[in-house]
Amino acid sequence: MNKFKIFLGLAFWALLTAVSCNRDDISFDGPSQLLRFSADTVFCDTVYNQVRSETYAVKIYNNEDKDVLIPKISLGNGNASLYRINVDGKAGTDFTDIPLRKKDSLYIFVEIAPVANAPEAIAEDQINFETPAGTQHVTLFSVVQDAEFYIESDTNPNILANNTTWTNDKAKIIFGDLTLDAGKTLDIQKGTKVYFFKNSGLKISKNAKLNVMGDLDEEVIFRGDRNDTKYDTIPKNWKGISFAAGAQLDMNYARIFGGTRGLEMMETTAVINNSIIHTHQEYGIYAVKSTLTAKNLVMNNCGEADLGIFKGGTYNITHSTLANYWDFNTSLPSLGIFATNDYQNDANLETGPLTLNISNSIIYGIKDNAIEFKPTAGQIFTTVFQNNLLKYGADAGYNVDPSNIKNEDPKFQNYFTQKMNLRLKDDSPAKGKGNVAVAASVPLDIVKVSRTVSPTLGAYQ
Repeated sequence: MNKFKIFLGLAFWALLTAVSCNRDDISFDGPSQLLRFSADTVFCDTVYNQVRSETYAVKIYNNEDKDVLIPKISLGNGNASLYRINVDGKAGTDFTDIPLRKKDSLYIFVEIAPVANAPEAIAEDQINFETPAGTQHVTLFSVVQDAEFYIESDTNPNILANNTTWTNDKAKIIFGDLTLDAGKTLDIQKGTKVYFFKNSGLKISKNAKLNVMGDLDEEVIFRGDRNDTKYDTIPKNWKGISFAAGAQLDMNYARIFGGTRGLEMMETTAVINNSIIHTHQEYGIYAVKSTLTAKNLVMNNCGEADLGIFKGGTYNITHSTLANYWDFNTSLPSLGIFATNDYQNDANLETGPLTLNISNSIIYGIKDNAIEFKPTAGQIFTTVFQNNLLKYGADAGYNVDPSNIKNEDPKFQNYFTQKMNLRLKDDSPAKGKGNVAVAASVPLDIVKVSRTVSPTLGAYQ
């Protein structure tokens, strides 16, 4: 038995020695062919001074039948580069003699971390590869924006205590919650971009007012802090904009997307024109006993509903398109509109009268009913539908007059959020079906096309 154990021990050490010798025998030559890359350009998302981007990857492939040693990999701008790279697990800007086994690959990870007041609006650099087969490079490209930061902390409650105007010269970056103080006004001028870190939001206090003054092609943007296009279609990147009782909103040409609740309005007065709200985990607009006037409003892809109405209120929606093709979690209702007289305020169930007027609009989606009503016995629940196209199931529980089109596909050009285009195809049943008198009150569609003749339902003529 002891001899057998000795034999096994000797065999183990012999095998280990053989493996070690094989490793020592590996030889790496200079490449005789050009290297192959997974991409010739790495487009990083738009970043802000002093804020790192996410990490991107590019792969290098050795197509040869031999192990090679890459003499040099380096950043073109060296230590002055705004980029940082990691080659095969090591961080730096300059690397020599990098081994790459035959038919194998290795990763280079890339991120950009611009310094304060970085001089360039476009950050471009190269990862250079020097081998006996030739010199190659992968281009690195990103847009760098100057930014103004609003950071909530234990010592900074992050409050706008005075009337404030935001211009588009710098992006606004919000960490935590930023609060507009009671009775104050925040004016946001056209082209301004407002970015929120995870779990961050904007709070409009009692009797305060938010004025959003965008324009076509110069919309005011509210979104999460990541600009990579994949984040355009992901919810819960930030919380949303909330309004206390008595607050006011006047919004024109805004885009609000990628949050939990886009707008949360508590007994708020709001006018929303020419704006797009999409991709929110719960509601695009969550309104409690509020007054909302909306024209040329476009909404899509909200888990609970595009518009959620609680404790009644007064809502006038004209020439708007409320689509809902939510596909993140199919168990959610994903309605166009949900409306009820009820509101659960902690332990108290509160109710209020509702008036809802919808005209020349499209409310459509993936579910059988795009609209769900939950009236409370004894409360006023008044709805008027005039010249709309509606998704309307047999169990809807309410009726609309014959001026409305029921259950006909509006034929959106593309309702998927990635290429969201809720314009209508030429053969849409909504073409030319709007009430002319209603259209006269909103003579231009969301892209400033006249609709005074043969008006089309929805926000797009």
